[in-house]
Amino acid sequence: MVTEEEIEHVSKLMKIEIDDHKEYVEKVHTMINYFDILDSAGVESEEISVQEIPISNLRDDEYIPFNQKLIEKLKHYKGTYVRAPKMSS
Repeated sequence: MVTEEEIEHVSKLMKIEIDDHKEYVEKVHTMINYFDILDSAGVESEEISVQEIPISNLRDDEYIPFNQKLIEKLKHYKGTYVRAPKMSS
């Protein structure tokens, strides 16, 4: 399944500092097992009803220019990165 090295690699790509990668291996395995349960739920025969909306009922697309730098409007940014809250265990 997922290895400690893979979690370390992904955390580096995401620029997330993780002290103990081992503790996340079990969490990721639990999530994958949960997805396996969802996959085996057998919902293929369920009918999904979708309400169709005519295109004439949708609003027109409208371009509204934004002349300011959006990143400067964010609370926690540094250079070209946005600081996210730390992951909790």
